[in-house]
Amino acid sequence: MNLAQLTSQIILMFILMLVGLMINKLGFMHGQTSTDLTNILLYVVSPCLIIKAFEQTFSANRLQMLGRVSLGIVIIYLLMIVITQLAFKRVKDANLRRIMRYGSVYSNAGFMGIPLTSALFGATGVFFAVASLAAFNIFSWTHGITLFTGSQGSRRENMRQIALNPNIIAIIAGLIIFMTSLHLPTIANSAITYVSSINTPLSMIVIGNSLADVKFNRDTFDLRLWWVLLLRNVLFPYLAIVVLEFIGITGIPLYTTVLMAACPVAGIVVLFTLKVHGQPAPAVALMSISTILSVVTIPLVFALVNLH
Repeated sequence: MNLAQLTSQIILMFILMLVGLMINKLGFMHGQTSTDLTNILLYVVSPCLIIKAFEQTFSANRLQMLGRVSLGIVIIYLLMIVITQLAFKRVKDANLRRIMRYGSVYSNAGFMGIPLTSALFGATGVFFAVASLAAFNIFSWTHGITLFTGSQGSRRENMRQIALNPNIIAIIAGLIIFMTSLHLPTIANSAITYVSSINTPLSMIVIGNSLADVKFNRDTFDLRLWWVLLLRNVLFPYLAIVVLEFIGITGIPLYTTVLMAACPVAGIVVLFTLKVHGQPAPAVALMSISTILSVVTIPLVFALVNLH
């Protein structure tokens, strides 16, 4: 992995975030606009990018590697869940405890990881990154939401959220396309290519816009959140490196999976907090600071990959 190339791409992403921040300050993007663009990215653009990545000639070796990557990701999630259950069990504030546990485990894999992967590794990278995206959706809507709702949550509704998630549907459709070596009609393929090409710049602009309204003070940022930042931005990505290399994963499958694991705190931590009428300020501060720090920590994590 070329560390200079990665750093250059991270800086470019940060510049696009600054564009989003400037757009906010100029009053060009309002709350509803940001919400609408987020939905377009998650439910239209990202699925197109996934389908595009799977449109290639079938390879049994590549499918086998995808299975091994998926196994590694499941192991990583289980380890992270156990570690955070033990690490934060003494945090008495229930709102802060669930934010710390969720924020440590779940990265912004879809919103930031997929654009970065696409920019650095192209369709091959996205092909392996979908394993992380699928695992995120499955674990987040089972274990993740349970951290907030406890036994009061509807298991049927959570399963419905997973089954009807456009990214999960796109992964299933993509696997069918890959395994049958199906080629989409030229017009459909061109439309998917055009739509998927806006993923990276629009994602970063929307993230930058969301960071513009964040205000930091002692009331919004509990010092214990630094432990979450250490786990999410550095230690858990390093755990991913160890696990993946232990089961023999190298090259682009390793890089893409580590990149997805090294992404900052998932923004959905704010939505889950609001869902149970919790105080969202710590979640917003955590997500924002983690995103800003990722400009430094993602290259740091990849420096660790190169040392192994």
